[in-house]
Amino acid sequence: MVHRRHGDSDDRTGFDETTNYLSAAVSRFVPRGLARRAVAVDVSTDRDAYDPGEPVEITVRLHNRLPLPVEVVTPTRRPWGWAVDGVLEGTDERRYVREESTALSFRAGETKTATATWNGRFRRENADGLDRSEPADSGDHTVSAFLCVADRRSHHEDAVEIRIR
Repeated sequence: MVHRRHGDSDDRTGFDETTNYLSAAVSRFVPRGLARRAVAVDVSTDRDAYDPGEPVEITVRLHNRLPLPVEVVTPTRRPWGWAVDGVLEGTDERRYVREESTALSFRAGETKTATATWNGRFRRENADGLDRSEPADSGDHTVSAFLCVADRRSHHEDAVEIRIR
């Protein structure tokens, strides 16, 4: 299992990738639709409840449920992501992600794990283009993680509820 903090790696996927040429060759024989369905997404947080402004540790796991290597092609350079209440990475700032595909390769039964930290605040863009940071309201919030695929269905994302006191 690979533990990597999202953004701490030179690898653009957020996972520590090593090339396995045999797995890469075998994965080409697995149909893309089957490969997409084979990868399950799981998201969890370090706790269920937080004080206002307290950091939330988010763990994202992508697991290949097949006993064969698979390669999942994504339509953009963002292969996976996380959001809070549907706000990507807790900010509504514009994201520039190149519209070229990338791929995540999984060995048979492999689980890739990455962590991210949400600071408990939402970054909002004002009409004048300036950003402001707002603490999350008290109450329940949804933390979700997803695999970026063209046919997003429930097995390509997962969510967990947290509470801000």
